[in-house]
Formats: sequence, C-alpha cells, structure tokens
Amino acid sequence: MKIVLVAVPGSGKSTTLKFVKEMLPDVTIVNYGDYMLEIAKRQYGITNRDDMRKKLPVEEYRKVQELAAEEIAKLPGDVIIDTHASIRVQGGFYPGLPDRIITKLRPDAIVLMEFDPKDILERRAKDVGLRDREQESPEDIEMHQLANRYYAFAAANAGECSVYILDFRRRPQSRPFEHAEIAAKFIVDLIMRSRGTKQ
Repeated sequence: MKIVLVAVPGSGKSTTLKFVKEMLPDVTIVNYGDYMLEIAKRQYGITNRDDMRKKLPVEEYRKVQELAAEEIAKLPGDVIIDTHASIRVQGGFYPGLPDRIITKLRPDAIVLMEFDPKDILERRAKDVGLRDREQESPEDIEMHQLANRYYAFAAANAGECSVYILDFRRRPQSRPFEHAEIAAKFIVDLIMRSRGTKQ
C-alpha cells in the first residue's frame, strides 16, 4: 500500500511517522523532498533544498519532481510518503501534488492531518533553531489547512484514491504526542487492513 501523508509544516508528521515505524517496522517511510534533493545532487550538483528552488529553472525543477515520483512509485512493499498537499508561496498556494506527480506516485490513500492552529504554533516554537520558518498567524495556518484540504481532494481525484481527514481541531490532547499516536494507529490500521490482518 502507498499512503501520502500531508499536513501543514510543524503539525507533527515526523513524530507520527516515528510512531508508525515503531508499530510497523517493515513499512518504508520516504520524504519526497529528500528524494528530489538526491536527484538534484546527482544531475545538477545541487547541495540543499533552497538551492533547488533558487538555482533550477522551473522546467528542470519539474523534471526532478517527476523523477522523484517515478523512483518512489517503484519502491516495494508498504510505503508512506511524507510531503505537502500545498506549499505557501508569496501570499498564495502552489500544489504539492499536481496531476502529473500524483498519477506517477499512484497512491492508495491520502491522509490529511489538521490541528488547532494554536497547537501548531506551540509545536513550531519548540522547533526554534531547527527550522527556518516564516512567522504565521493562526489565521494563516487555518487558511493553509483549508488549502491543503482542497488540494488533497484534487490530488485524490487525479490519482483515483481515497482521502482520509484526521481533524484534531476540537480534540485537545490528554497527554503529549497523543494526536501523533492516534494518527499513527490510524495509518497502521489502514495498512494492516490492506494486508488482510488487523493490528
């Protein structure tokens, strides 16, 4: 099974995927951007993600995107792809999973995680120094989550796959990482059902 996991930056995707790996060690977890960077290194000598966007002409960038999708699609077994449904650009949004990419990836499901923007801002505050993120208001984050929802449905339509929305907005955590654990359990259950077994 191939699952695409999407959420706004700072939502806790990495933590969720860590829990998935603990519950299901044989699953393959890939970061789409890492695959793109490896291809850009091999073909263009690019050394970091920022340079991909700054130094590659748009057509070359798109080519790298497509090559990454083709390589990921060939991976055997159960694969979870960590990527973005939409990318914030100059006050607007750019599709993270355009038709030409999603049709190459051929996922079975897109899992979209949504959170209270205040929770996301708290998580981002703990990441200070780890990531260089633009300051956003709760309203900015909510708008990005809405864009993600629209883009996820559009991608699912082109890729002919299901969308699952894990909406944690009105579900406060009773303990640290509870949302990540619930999301991980949901993903593991999806995979186990596709294998014909129950976790």
